[in-house]
Amino acid sequence: MPNKDHGRSEKKFETKLIHFGGEVDRATGASSVPIYQASTFHHYDIFNPPKHDYSRSGNPTREALEEYIAVLEGGTQGFAFSSGMSAISTTFMLLSAGDHIIVTEDVYGGTYRLLTTIMSRMNIETTFVDMTKPEQVKAALKPNTRAVYMETPSNPTLKITDIADISAWAHEHGLLSIVDNTFMTPYYQRPIELGADIVLHSATKFLSGHSDVLAGLAVAGNDEVGRQLKYLQNGLGTVLGAQESWLLMRGMKTLGARMAHSEISARKLADWLDERSDIDAVYYPGLPDHPGREVQEKQSTGYGAVVSFDVGSEDRAKRLLSEVKLPLVAVSLGAVESILSYPAMMSHASMPKEVRAERGITGGLLRFSVGLEDIGDLIADLDQALKRS
Repeated sequence: MPNKDHGRSEKKFETKLIHFGGEVDRATGASSVPIYQASTFHHYDIFNPPKHDYSRSGNPTREALEEYIAVLEGGTQGFAFSSGMSAISTTFMLLSAGDHIIVTEDVYGGTYRLLTTIMSRMNIETTFVDMTKPEQVKAALKPNTRAVYMETPSNPTLKITDIADISAWAHEHGLLSIVDNTFMTPYYQRPIELGADIVLHSATKFLSGHSDVLAGLAVAGNDEVGRQLKYLQNGLGTVLGAQESWLLMRGMKTLGARMAHSEISARKLADWLDERSDIDAVYYPGLPDHPGREVQEKQSTGYGAVVSFDVGSEDRAKRLLSEVKLPLVAVSLGAVESILSYPAMMSHASMPKEVRAERGITGGLLRFSVGLEDIGDLIADLDQALKRS
């Protein structure tokens, strides 16, 4: 089991989740940051403009959230967006026509779609590689390469990329290193401390934790990157609203408790699945034979709450989905309720079938995001569904 010491000489991470610096309203002492449901702000002195003038450029509620995630990730500045894909697409706008980016091959389907059907029209080129093999990353370098984009653990086959190793190589070549940290969250993994320049989150998932907010977050590792992201956020207008910002902060306060509980259950589920003879493959970095376990333990303090497994065929996967009773059968993950997803028809439906096959995303692959239910009940439900499918 990885070391649970988060390496902070100051407040521990669980304390920072509650006491992040902006948890009390300075004007009134309110225990919750107010929702500033305002689009514009009065200028009392036209010759000395106020800090806030228009909510696209800055809203006090959103700013509290942005400071919150920057503290948790150890970055210089945070940015809140209207969705995870909004955070990702805005970050990709740091690139220019003619640039090239190296990307994790089994990346989230929405990211794959953005790169292959939208960014490609802007003459931004992508090479997808297996980032568990650093030699493939290095071989993909071109004169016009500008960034490396890591997703670790990858979605949905949970491959592990060595963030420190790839980030160090990227910096040697003057490249931006970008990490999607959605699955681990800063509770288990902080890429900026490992050398990454930008960390991204679909905050809809574990950070929110309640299947009721659509949001994305980005954190800059240095002031110059932060300045560029701020310019893009304001220029593109891809901001998160005040209400959603408040809801997201409320969800994040319980991140530690939720992640710790769900990870314990996920490890039990992965072990149970791994012992079954009717399961073709189980993907979870906490399993003893997972090829990325050593790297995971080096750079993270846990294994996460997502388990993927292959039941052998498309027909069996679909029968199982119709038989389970407890988890939601749905897109998304990271909620208090367990969510069972079918990547081939959900998160990765936009990826061509032959491309999915190359990346191990088969018709029999299922992704289980473990929630807060009793793990015995979840296993019993999955057991009856497997027997019926």
